[in-house]
Amino acid sequence: MSEIQPHSVAVQHQGKDHSILPLFFRRFRGGWAARLLGIPAVLLLFVFPVAKLVWLSFQSDAGITLAHYRELIHQERFWITLQSTVTVVFGSTALSLLFGTVFAWFVAYTDIGRKRMLHPVILLCFILPSYVLTLSWSSFMGPQGWVSQLLQWINPGFTPWSMYSMGGIIFVMGIHHFPLVYMLTLDVFRKIPRDLEWAARAGGLGKFKTFCRITLPLALPGITAGGLLVFLASLDNFGIPAFLGTPVNISVLSTLIYEEIVGFGPSAFARGASLSVLLGTAAVLGSLLQWLLLRKSHAPDAVQPDSVPRYSLGRLRKPVSAALWAFLLLITAVPVSSMISLSLKRAYGLGLTASNLTFDNYRYILFENPRVWTSIQNSLILSLVTMLVCLAAGSLFAYLRVRKPSPWTKAAEIAVSVPYTLPGIVFALSMILVWMEPIPGWNPGIYGTMSILFIAYICRFLILQIRSGVTAFMQIDASIEEAARVSGAGIRRRWTAVLLPLVLPGLLTGGILVFLMSLTELTVSALLYASGSQTIGVTIFSFEQAGDTLYSTALSSLIVALIGAGGAALLLIRKWTSRQGDGNHEY
Repeated sequence: MSEIQPHSVAVQHQGKDHSILPLFFRRFRGGWAARLLGIPAVLLLFVFPVAKLVWLSFQSDAGITLAHYRELIHQERFWITLQSTVTVVFGSTALSLLFGTVFAWFVAYTDIGRKRMLHPVILLCFILPSYVLTLSWSSFMGPQGWVSQLLQWINPGFTPWSMYSMGGIIFVMGIHHFPLVYMLTLDVFRKIPRDLEWAARAGGLGKFKTFCRITLPLALPGITAGGLLVFLASLDNFGIPAFLGTPVNISVLSTLIYEEIVGFGPSAFARGASLSVLLGTAAVLGSLLQWLLLRKSHAPDAVQPDSVPRYSLGRLRKPVSAALWAFLLLITAVPVSSMISLSLKRAYGLGLTASNLTFDNYRYILFENPRVWTSIQNSLILSLVTMLVCLAAGSLFAYLRVRKPSPWTKAAEIAVSVPYTLPGIVFALSMILVWMEPIPGWNPGIYGTMSILFIAYICRFLILQIRSGVTAFMQIDASIEEAARVSGAGIRRRWTAVLLPLVLPGLLTGGILVFLMSLTELTVSALLYASGSQTIGVTIFSFEQAGDTLYSTALSSLIVALIGAGGAALLLIRKWTSRQGDGNHEY
């Protein structure tokens, strides 16, 4: 008894010390400090820009008005642009639905060969920046491209299909976005109970009728959700219509907003804001509908994906596999190779012969043009800083979202996702409106500098790190952290010794994704950059607008190499993660 008593007194004394802290101080140390600092930051960085954009679209010298919207309605160009936007968005969405559903069905249902290799090659179409894919196809199908040379060899009168057309925009946008449909549909196909399909076949239905009456209706929520995601991505896309549509006077809403803002004029920002509100409203409504469909498609989450092939292709296995691989190589590797070969030419109008082969274009963009090197440095610095800030802030927020969920964290997550949900050109305009004059009469001098790009990149891509962090923390049982706390580990010790080793692969995956998205970004930078703060995407866009195709293709080829390095890093992280998982399993 005498040996136990001092310990009990010490425990009582320790409890007494903690209990004398004022209640409000303990609350402040817990969640109130985060709310006190977090709520103003979320409102300023994520909510206020959108609110100011909407307000400007209704503002005039006389007060609140609908004049800007009436002016748009009476403009013939607006209706032509709206028609072009609808045609491009729905045409590319239909193409993506076709390709994405077909590839998802073959991967989920059949025994085609090399599925593990096929999956990343399919995703490559979306991983490549849209402007790089566009330059690849314009080089491939251009007058000096491989298709033109082949057609000239067959018949001198044949000419390739022009990418600088409505059909070209729809095609490139469709192949760029179809992996989105594939990713959302693949898991849905694998979760369809094969018992239902067996019952339908036993009832006399053939394979095609079973697919139409059983498989397709059950997979429809996932397919539709993927289609809506493509719809949103097509609304957001600026690079493809800017590269392929602007030279032939084809405008969509995103490029029209850009033209309004860079054209200046007395009411340029008001007209741009009105167009942005229309485009943003369509994007938000599409996001809500997609969220509802995703909830429906993920309803049977308890069902484990069935990766066992359901159909054997038999003798058709090799021809079908070859056809799928040939198609993927045709839409990715072959155009990229054509672009790289074009970047190695000494002169645009000559063939790729030994006398016309040179690395002068690469030497020029890397060593002789300071503007290009400045853009490469800017993009690397922007990407690295954005990744580090998002890693720290996004991981901390993800931890609070998983371990201490509350209405505040849910509302903050919705607010943080707004900049990524909105089309990039709309978000960029909202940043201009806020940081030109955050408070009436005060200009902090941020607009036109690298600072506004830092803020815009972090705000736009933070949600990607948060989602990766939430996934990583949800896989860690809270009892592990609680056991460390009971054992006497403090907050710092719990993070360094327990949490970080377990969640670091997932966090780094999100960080590398943020880095690559920031490195290849064009849409936001096109409106926010100024002299000295141009990025790689903006420089490629400027080269193409000026007709310097050899330089734009050379810089795009370097982007492909950087993406390849980033992809290799992701593969290493995945191998590290799988090894850790195997080790834990053995233990």
